[in-house]
Amino acid sequence: MKAAKNLRIDDLTVEIYPSEAEMALSAAEIAHDYLNSLLKQQDTAAILLATGNSQIKFLDALIALGNLDWSRINCFHLDEYLGISAQHPASFRRYLRERVEMRVRPKIFNYIEGDTEEPLKECVAYGKLLQAQPIDLCLLGIGENGHLAFNDPTVADFNDPFPVKLVKLDDVNRQQQVNTGYFADIGKVPQYAFTVTIPTICTAKQIICLAPGKRKAKVVKELLYGEVTTNCPASILRKQSQAILFLDKESFPS
Repeated sequence: MKAAKNLRIDDLTVEIYPSEAEMALSAAEIAHDYLNSLLKQQDTAAILLATGNSQIKFLDALIALGNLDWSRINCFHLDEYLGISAQHPASFRRYLRERVEMRVRPKIFNYIEGDTEEPLKECVAYGKLLQAQPIDLCLLGIGENGHLAFNDPTVADFNDPFPVKLVKLDDVNRQQQVNTGYFADIGKVPQYAFTVTIPTICTAKQIICLAPGKRKAKVVKELLYGEVTTNCPASILRKQSQAILFLDKESFPS
């Protein structure tokens, strides 16, 4: 599916579509073709997955395309709340188990254990898993505060020495989780979470970032036309020649 408009902002490719559905399908087709091409050249591929509402139509479209050997794909995810079980309605493990793992049965799905009793050890262990397996494809969304994964402006570090870390979530992020229906009120949103760090995200050979909807227009404008700074962590995408940012007409700033 052809984009209605293409831009190049620094090193970042930007594609704009008339609707979220068209955007999601095009991103899915690109991911599908890329993964199939990789699997012709290597035994396995590794994907780092995002969650949230921006990913739902994309994941449905990617799976519906079929003809992708998921049994040769290793899956990881970007983040998880600290202290909630894999059965919690807001758990990213639950989201990905239901929307991906149970539907396609990948070779392995490496989950961040959010309710571990030793969270610092979990950071180290998950970081080692990521470092042992080069990431072929990273899927991203963008938070209303500009975060990538749970790298909020208050904790984002473009030179982070750690592949995975524990962070305190800012109030904009926590309120966004309420607004999108994952928690009843901000008091129910965990204050801390695990996140894959920005340098690790940027090691991915291909990055596909989805940011549909009017609520994302303000941060997309800052990402594209502001300074590249941790005040808008997603602005680092402008330095990533392997990244494509997918927008719909509502999220593209006029």
